[in-house]
Amino acid sequence: MSNFIVCKFGGTSVATSEGREALACKVQEHLEADARPVLVVSAMGRMGEPYATDTLLSVVAGLPANDREYDLLSSVGEVISAVKIAHELRDKGIDAHAFTGAEAGIVTDDTAKDARILSVCPAALIEAAEQGVVPVVCGFQGISTSGHLTTLGRGGSDTTACALGVALDASVVEIYSDVDGVMTADPREVEAAQVIDVLEPDELYQLVRMGSRIVHTPAAELAQKSGVNLLVKNTYSNHPGTVVRSMEVHRSSDTATAIVGKSGITRFIVDLGHEEGCSAHIEAQASIYKAIAEAAVSLDMFTPAGNSLYFTVDSADTDKVADILRELDVKTQCTEGLAKVTVIGAAMHGIPGVMSRIAAPLAQAGIDVWQTADSHATISVLVREVEAQQAQVVLHTALNLDGGHI
Repeated sequence: MSNFIVCKFGGTSVATSEGREALACKVQEHLEADARPVLVVSAMGRMGEPYATDTLLSVVAGLPANDREYDLLSSVGEVISAVKIAHELRDKGIDAHAFTGAEAGIVTDDTAKDARILSVCPAALIEAAEQGVVPVVCGFQGISTSGHLTTLGRGGSDTTACALGVALDASVVEIYSDVDGVMTADPREVEAAQVIDVLEPDELYQLVRMGSRIVHTPAAELAQKSGVNLLVKNTYSNHPGTVVRSMEVHRSSDTATAIVGKSGITRFIVDLGHEEGCSAHIEAQASIYKAIAEAAVSLDMFTPAGNSLYFTVDSADTDKVADILRELDVKTQCTEGLAKVTVIGAAMHGIPGVMSRIAAPLAQAGIDVWQTADSHATISVLVREVEAQQAQVVLHTALNLDGGHI
């Protein structure tokens, strides 16, 4: 690997003088260690602060939408942030230069507001680093193959950092925010949540796929596929953070790694009207899947059982799916106000008794499980939304996550 280190700083890290001072100290530490830092920065602050993305977008709120111009306007916050950081680093004697996503060589497809990175050509960044300059790259943005500025979706600065890390063959990609690392649960939901020392890339991907916002989902997916080492840290502390890397041997003493909850779930039960296994039954399923897919709705926890089909959708899609099923003239039951609580752990695969360790404490706490689903590294339970927090607390304790995780 090269001696490049990609350091991504989120909005809460660059919005204050304290955060920018901490950023400069970390850059100086890397330079003194003969590393070549490349910075990726988000827009400064959150809604209400003058240069936050949502604040910038508010200037056209209520006016006819234009996706291309949405990308132009929403990218401005990162430009302001990169220029500000570069100026302040130079003021501290650290030679730095701001780069847009396009100047950094990030090429995307033409999808407005949620573009996908196709390639990265970091020649300009390498040249700057060879001249002793610290590149400060605007996160969240790139240039499409047709020459339009594009953005990568909310949280896209994480993906910028991971993509640059792969392209530069960086020794590590450091993701800085205002938390100490990836935690065993959301500390706002589970007071006993602990920082995880080491996490498998697939575990990180499953965490964000199931609802955690610790990093951008495409960034976690890229880390999983590329093998780039991640380090999730706190800008404001010296906590060692969470290392995300592949481990040769799975943890022997732990089954679960983390728990995540996702609220706002609706479950549908559809009466297929045909005997299970017959061609008409399968055709009915296929017609439902096709109609919902054409409406750009994502299905989850879908399970055929007898002559019924069970599945869940985000609550925002409830009315759309109900209309589709009505048009298909099928009998339907709909239950809103549910939540999905997911236990994640690469060591769970093939271990007998894991489901009983989940079901038993929930039953003892009087929490009904409406449905379950699992994969090689996850077990999800569907519960009432009002019981989701309690379910996370109960499982966090039952699965021995309260005392920390190694």
